Amino acid sequence: MSSPTPAAATTALSDLPTGRYLLDRTRSEVRIQHKTMWGLVTVKGGFSEFSGEGEIPADGSPARGTLTVDAASLDTSHAKRDAHLRSDDFFATDQHPTLSFTADRAEAKADGAVQVSGSLTVRGRTQPLEFTARPSAVGADSVTLTAELTVDRDAHGLGWNKLGMLKGLTGVTVNATFVHQA
Repeated sequence: MSSPTPAAATTALSDLPTGRYLLDRTRSEVRIQHKTMWGLVTVKGGFSEFSGEGEIPADGSPARGTLTVDAASLDTSHAKRDAHLRSDDFFATDQHPTLSFTADRAEAKADGAVQVSGSLTVRGRTQPLEFTARPSAVGADSVTLTAELTVDRDAHGLGWNKLGMLKGLTGVTVNATFVHQA
């Protein structure tokens, strides 16, 4: 006998109350990974400081929200590499302290997934970004969405690539728990 998935065991997305939602950072995570050293090594890291909010409008229009990440909070478990990632070669955290995603439209699809459309701003460069998020837990007043997506770092001014060591796209995983605010 199989047990139901967390989302199926609780409330449907369409049953969530309308109104404002805040990101619960203690139950959320933002992680990245990128192949380096000509594809031989995968660097992984996570951001420890981030915030977000969302809204499910009462008029039935698509949900929307924001996620703001402190760029300097990236930890790859290697201090020298982390300092380099904060430098002007990459995130330039002195001039651009945050990474931000604004979801202009988040709509549940028939299969239960959520189609998200918005824009990602990194190093002052804003680019459109669309992806699919999956509910991994839905409660009476909260929802956890999980998204695995890729970001073109060159499009955001993160083109440093000494000796061709960094190629391809950066993988981003977001597990975001939003809690309804009464």
